[in-house]
Amino acid sequence: MDTTTLQITSGPGSFPCYEATPGAGDPAPHGAVIVVQEAFGVNGHIEDVTRRFAGLGYQAVAPHLFHRTGAPAMGYDDFGQVVEDMMALRDDQILDDIDAVIDHLHQSGWKDDQIAIVGFCMGGRVTFLVAGQRSLGAAVGFYGGGIVNARWESMPALIELAPRLQTPWLGLYGDQDGSIPVEDVEQLRTAIAGSPVEAEIVRYPEAEHGFHCDARSAYHPESARDAWGRTLDWFARHLSA
Repeated sequence: MDTTTLQITSGPGSFPCYEATPGAGDPAPHGAVIVVQEAFGVNGHIEDVTRRFAGLGYQAVAPHLFHRTGAPAMGYDDFGQVVEDMMALRDDQILDDIDAVIDHLHQSGWKDDQIAIVGFCMGGRVTFLVAGQRSLGAAVGFYGGGIVNARWESMPALIELAPRLQTPWLGLYGDQDGSIPVEDVEQLRTAIAGSPVEAEIVRYPEAEHGFHCDARSAYHPESARDAWGRTLDWFARHLSA
């Protein structure tokens, strides 16, 4: 596969994105995926996930959403810095950046219904934000908090978007996640039941927050494998050929 960090234009400026594309020996390109970072930036794990999608035949792009505060890539023990960067980011800025990535993928020949978005942690919330305001092929959110209840003023609750989702959305949650109560997950399940597009939630009884990340102590291999398989199945069901 081929990998690069490119600059994508958004408004008067540009921002970095890590991109991985299928190469010799990989399946032929058959879709595109926007990979949305955790609260720790586009770090080594997010780059690795982006490459995994490319190895499966997707043009995969991970935008540095923290570019306004220096585009940091942090370790999993740097939570003090995480809060500072997250509180400086607003939903309208996130949508501007995602729209710029979508435009980049359009230039590569992909239509909206051939583009998926997947996100982890903070990025899980972003997938719900995008699914509620943009019409793409598919969206998957891993342990996205701040949907039912706001975490801070710059990122309000999003549950009001549930009845008008535009992109099929799959939410993946761990019951042992101390930051996202099961009660919130079930409230979200009830809310998406009235969505005009297919929407689903899967819970993993033994999984904590970050269960998919093999660079974190919370990594839960069994739940991660199942969630990854469901993600690929969701893409296969909803992305146009």
